[in-house]
Amino acid sequence: MNYREESLKKHAEWRGKIESVCRVPVSNREELSLAYTPGVAEPCMAIHNDVEKSFELTRRWNTVPVITDGTAVLGLGDIGPEAGMPVMEGKCALFKAFGGVDAYPLCIKSKDPEEIIATIKLLSGSFGGINLEDISAPRCFEIEARLKKELDIPVFHDDQHGTAIVVAAALTNALKLADKSVDGIKVVINGAGAAGISIGKFLLKLGVNDIIMCDKFGIICEGDEGLNAAHEEISHITNLSKMHGTLADAMKGADVFIGVSAPNVVTPEMVRSMAERSILFTMANPVPEIDPALAREAGAYIIGTGSSQYPNQINNVLVFPGLFRGALDVRASTVNTEMMIAAAKGIAQYVTPDKLSREYILPYAFDRAAHECVAKAVARAAIDSGVSKLYKK
Repeated sequence: MNYREESLKKHAEWRGKIESVCRVPVSNREELSLAYTPGVAEPCMAIHNDVEKSFELTRRWNTVPVITDGTAVLGLGDIGPEAGMPVMEGKCALFKAFGGVDAYPLCIKSKDPEEIIATIKLLSGSFGGINLEDISAPRCFEIEARLKKELDIPVFHDDQHGTAIVVAAALTNALKLADKSVDGIKVVINGAGAAGISIGKFLLKLGVNDIIMCDKFGIICEGDEGLNAAHEEISHITNLSKMHGTLADAMKGADVFIGVSAPNVVTPEMVRSMAERSILFTMANPVPEIDPALAREAGAYIIGTGSSQYPNQINNVLVFPGLFRGALDVRASTVNTEMMIAAAKGIAQYVTPDKLSREYILPYAFDRAAHECVAKAVARAAIDSGVSKLYKK
């Protein structure tokens, strides 16, 4: 199937992937009076007296916006908020299908972080959580950090943390097969944007000690001139040996390569230079950093990509529906590190030892039970870490 051509036809046929559905009957005077005026005044005043009642008397408890400014849509770049709508609608469909979460696309016509932050804050009273999507780096870091600090509902930038969580889950299971320990591996991450930097930080929290970050100019090293704020921060906690050079230099002897960068930047020679039983997660879309067949021929032990065309698709759709389901169910005030680690463990543990193989290190994205496993793990972690507004440990 030519997915691009067929998708364009289907989008013209669908005319949108989500719609509103009325949850209450309004077919006579009594029903209308209960759902709307005069009866609706009573819940309005109840919320006026206690704003937390908005989670009990409206759909707020289950509602999340998928928000973009259209500056980093898929691999298409800055195509604008309207052009990002098909992706945001698709994300909303996945929220509903796999997490039962009512999600709505909000595409903001501004590239100004302050305007975006102010807009989301003004709208936040309508939602139980905030999902940020396809906002370019480094602006996305500031936007998320500010919103997490200034709102009392979960704020989650999926390109950063959803990607980091699913990579961590994939790596956890890949290391089991490769018989390697998390604290003894060398990891090379190519692509130092929102996803790459978040992956690096998250893997450090999980116990990886040796990480080298690369961008299109080569290895990022502390003290380099011209580093932006995000690269400067990551340079202090990665590449502790102060190595300089190219991606090819970084990959020599590496146990793991993680690519969130560009097509065909890895050669078979680079793969052959890696350690035995090497692990490659080549997640550039739609074309990976190296063709999986070439990587396998060059000696890669485990290969994962961002595409459904190959085994081991590493896709954050395994994360966000269950993560928000769990957070909303316990009315979490934030998404913290404990909840993200729980999500990664939930995904990894869903693949039982009898099913784990070099071509099956992650659940399939359409496996609903996997999403339920993530939701339960995240809800438990929210309660245990003290950020649930409904339940205490």
